[in-house]
Amino acid sequence: MSSVGEALRETAIINLTGAVTMVVDDSSFSAEITTSALLGFGIRTRYSCRSAPEAMEIIAEAEVDLLVVDCEMPGMDGFELVQWLRRSGPPNAFVPVIMTAAHIRRSMVNKARNCGANYIVTKPFSATSLLERIVWVARDSRPFLEVGDYFGPDRRFRQGDPPGAERRSDVIRRAEFEARKAAAGAAE
Repeated sequence: MSSVGEALRETAIINLTGAVTMVVDDSSFSAEITTSALLGFGIRTRYSCRSAPEAMEIIAEAEVDLLVVDCEMPGMDGFELVQWLRRSGPPNAFVPVIMTAAHIRRSMVNKARNCGANYIVTKPFSATSLLERIVWVARDSRPFLEVGDYFGPDRRFRQGDPPGAERRSDVIRRAEFEARKAAAGAAE
């Protein structure tokens, strides 16, 4: 991954085969799907954890290049893990974090943003959408900020909106509008 605050060129080739990747998910089935999707891109998951405390033990001892963590886990959830990670100090405080969740509500997006995650993805995700998010996170040039009890990437997107920035509900509304407009035009 790139160093903090340094974006990759649009033409840069991203080779993630050597990336130290950690998947944290209490569901072994979900963890296996995520690990398989990552392997399809040449990313071998070095650490697969079933709980936040297990992940914390490893992170305290080893450097990680990418963290994919489930939001909702029993005990300590993914949000708390990411918040701890951001306060853990070098080298892992700046690790790109992609959070996953089966049902994402606006409150969860805000919670992910406010704990210091780089991105949140809805499960089940396609391999393509996960890869898009990984590449976007690798190219993300937002600086890390410390404001009050927040430490993480700047929560504002200035340029280069993240992939999938358009909400599905907006796409559906636009399609319905276009269909009504086409039907009204055909009726005339």
